[in-house]
Amino acid sequence: MISQSRKKGLYLVSTPIGNLGDLTIRALEILKNSDLILCEDTRVSIKLLNHYNIKTQLISFHKFNERKKTKNVIDDLIAGKIVSIISDAGTPAISDPGKILVKECISNDIPVIPIPGASSVITSLSISSFSDKFIFYGFLEEKKNKLIKELEFLSKIDYSIVIFIPPKKLIKNLENIINFFSNREIVLCREMTKIHEEFIRCKVNDLKKIKIYDKGELTIVISEIKESTIPFGFLDESDKKTIKRMLKNKSIKDIIQKYSNKKIPKKVIYDFCLKLKNDK
Repeated sequence: MISQSRKKGLYLVSTPIGNLGDLTIRALEILKNSDLILCEDTRVSIKLLNHYNIKTQLISFHKFNERKKTKNVIDDLIAGKIVSIISDAGTPAISDPGKILVKECISNDIPVIPIPGASSVITSLSISSFSDKFIFYGFLEEKKNKLIKELEFLSKIDYSIVIFIPPKKLIKNLENIINFFSNREIVLCREMTKIHEEFIRCKVNDLKKIKIYDKGELTIVISEIKESTIPFGFLDESDKKTIKRMLKNKSIKDIIQKYSNKKIPKKVIYDFCLKLKNDK
């Protein structure tokens, strides 16, 4: 095997998602032979470097300084330096800093070399047993209006869906997921490959019954659409008549908003509105 360790360019190096033993031999070689290593948080990455006795200089490179520092990094690359970029865990430039730098490298004809490795997306999907046709969506929007639009969009897709959720936003996001994915199954993957690794498997609706702690990194996998056992069971006859009347001059979004205070999953209302439109 011919070593790439001295080939000039930008290396996107995947690092372990928890267990330090998951660093690949090739990634180790690249990191040791780089002139610079860009990282999200030097306090996190120094643990990896110390574990493998890597002496390469670390430079902080995160979402708040990426645009500012990209020009200097491009200058270093043009000058012939070998630069690696890593994230706190997993693959850089995927829901992590690096995308802006990669674009600039491409614009300047600088080689961009991927060094694959651990991935929380593939790891979580592999243990889910759900469809291997999937969408990776990353982190959900923070603003409520945008979040609702996102979930409405995702709820129509008959694929497995992989989402990242920060611990502090877990409870809020799970409440919204229950509203839009009530007829699916879910796996909550916490602290994968670490000592306190945990997998919680259940139907989305059953999340209400489970005590879930908002600690630790979380990747969730929502299944493909399962045959619904409650197509419109949450709607009584009065609701159905009201929705049918409203649909004549209101949008589906407005109708869902009107019913937001009722304990009726938004997906149920949405599907019922679509059924009425299709029956015309």
